[in-house]
Amino acid sequence: MHTLQTNAAADAVRDSAIPLTGAGRDYDPLLDLVGDARFVLIGEASHGTHDFYRERARITRRLIDERGFTAVAVEADWPDAYRINRFVRGITGDSAEGALDDFRRFPHWMWRNQDVLEFVAWLRERNDALAAAGRSREAAGFYGLDLYSLFTSIEAVLGYLDRVDPEAARRARTRYACFEHFREDSQAYGLAAATGAAEPCEEKAVAQLVEMQRSARRHPDGDQAEDERFFAEQNARLVQNAEEYYRSMFRGRASSWNLRDQHMAQTFDALAAHLSRRQQRAKIVVWAHNSHLGDARATEMGSRGELNLGQLVRERYGRDAVLIGFSTFAGTVTAAGDWDAPAERKRVRRALAGSYEDVFHATGIPAFMVNLGQRGAAVRELNQPRLQRAIGVIYRPETERWSHYFESVLPQQFDVMLHFDHTEALVPMERTATWETGEPEETYPTGL
Repeated sequence: MHTLQTNAAADAVRDSAIPLTGAGRDYDPLLDLVGDARFVLIGEASHGTHDFYRERARITRRLIDERGFTAVAVEADWPDAYRINRFVRGITGDSAEGALDDFRRFPHWMWRNQDVLEFVAWLRERNDALAAAGRSREAAGFYGLDLYSLFTSIEAVLGYLDRVDPEAARRARTRYACFEHFREDSQAYGLAAATGAAEPCEEKAVAQLVEMQRSARRHPDGDQAEDERFFAEQNARLVQNAEEYYRSMFRGRASSWNLRDQHMAQTFDALAAHLSRRQQRAKIVVWAHNSHLGDARATEMGSRGELNLGQLVRERYGRDAVLIGFSTFAGTVTAAGDWDAPAERKRVRRALAGSYEDVFHATGIPAFMVNLGQRGAAVRELNQPRLQRAIGVIYRPETERWSHYFESVLPQQFDVMLHFDHTEALVPMERTATWETGEPEETYPTGL
């Protein structure tokens, strides 16, 4: 039964698919579909696939060059990504590689990799050319949306206030001293606060954010000063949300997941508002995992009470947002076997029978794009629940069905799907011995 359904869906998709050959104009139909939309959310089916990162960067370059997009917001911590922002805007003298130096925590390869390095270098070169032509306001920035940087963000708030308002910095240190006992271990704080072993720091984090918001208008004017104030205020907001997030980790998955994606949506909204004060209708590209950017209401996540960034952006901005997903059938991926374990080059198993990835493989097209908003047989065939694969920073092939598949209705989840049938692992800037060696063929050691 699976085979018949897969073949029928594959035949329909084959008829409407737009092949991707690597040519310069591959994404013309995609840009036509984007039209005047302000927000393009581009996913990835894993956190360690070179093809996804490469193609996402290709699309983003065209959106910046041809459609006036001026920000890339990514699934990364706000202070770490802001170092890249300062570099690409020419504020610091970092090299492209140095601009990525703050990404040292697990999973560092998500951002410390060759594809991101090349994109960051390109963005700096482009912005420098604009500055030389007197068009600095058209420069594009690079920002983080995530909230794992509790203690780094505290340091960023204090560093900013030390420069602009030493008395306010003293008050902030008094408030943030609540976190000092945990030696920069966010999960230790969350556990202690959630179980009553320590007093929660919630009120102090909220008070600090409120003070910074109230004092914002007293800070110096000018684009760079305004950017730095915004950077600091977002760090204070991150401290407040991260404090709640780490306490929620011990209450259940849906609670912590929702807080994380709601924080990313708040940061996205604040960034759009901040950039729109300088330029009309800020236009932003978002990079994150499919599970964050595909509308959660069309997946089993939604049935568990989980929401995500793609859903929240689509609900708020409607047709001003275009959601793009990626998929692959087989290949290799950079991932770990467990949290905080070394990066490995792992083999991605052939997709499960009947899954969306299996349907796309059955088309026989190596790489293609399919418009999920069009009318026709392809969308009708795809518009039913199927399994979809998701590989994060951890990949466990031995439990793949339960660890890495969930049910979704693809045309309701994304506006466009990009499929690359055989993909290669992302190349980390630091290659470990386990990554260089890679996993043996599945037939090892018999060779059969």
